[in-house]
Amino acid sequence: MDVLRPFGELRTLSVDLDERVATVTLRRPDQLNSFDAEQHGEFVELWRALAATRSVRAVVLAAEGPVFSAGGDFSILESAHASVQERLRVTRDGHDLLMALLDVPQPVVVALHGPAVGLGATVVLACDAVVAARSATLADPHVNIGLVAGDGGCVVWPAAVGPLRAKRHLLTGDPLPAEEAHRLGLVTDLVAEPAEALPAALELARRIADLPPLAVQLTKRTVNQGLRQRCAEVLELGLAYEMATLASDDLLEAVDAFRSRRPGVFEGA
Repeated sequence: MDVLRPFGELRTLSVDLDERVATVTLRRPDQLNSFDAEQHGEFVELWRALAATRSVRAVVLAAEGPVFSAGGDFSILESAHASVQERLRVTRDGHDLLMALLDVPQPVVVALHGPAVGLGATVVLACDAVVAARSATLADPHVNIGLVAGDGGCVVWPAAVGPLRAKRHLLTGDPLPAEEAHRLGLVTDLVAEPAEALPAALELARRIADLPPLAVQLTKRTVNQGLRQRCAEVLELGLAYEMATLASDDLLEAVDAFRSRRPGVFEGA
């Protein structure tokens, strides 16, 4: 039985159903689709609901505004720095978000029209196909704001490009243009313009939705088993290290430096 609740109750996301394809859209464009506590909760709840919805056979993940997602909201980081309980909540939310994406049985196709940064890039790389505009970018600048990329970056980047190339970008935060990401295997399909990403992603999702669902879903589950095993080895450690860096003085310095548009001065404390 399908158990999807009415989607009108969602505040940070929208869901459109078109026969067997659901389109999930991030809807905080004024905040660059960064993940605050509310969006974290709605995002996880939605994927769990989709997982129990047999009528949906493929999902497209898209976003409003020029940026796909700027990652984690700075207000969360500052709250987490001040409270151990908030740090525990943030790391638990990070774990639940990644696992919800890996566990949803329906294939998820990303329509990447613009930059995906930090947690936004992790979300993209945890999906099953990525249709990207040539001008889009992927980046994980956790280290630039004093954090370990523990909420999934240390799992999904090495899985996509291998540990050496992953470290090149995780240790610098340097963005990866979509064309280079396509060459390396982080992007599956390229389109010329941002406006073409969503139609192309919908076309691919519809092709998948027309195939035998058991074969599709169990193939995805089999491939994702390796990622689940890697999560069991790495994710808890990464989240523990990220929780430690959430309490660091370097985090506050990095956030202030970013807002002030100045170089940060870091002490490793």
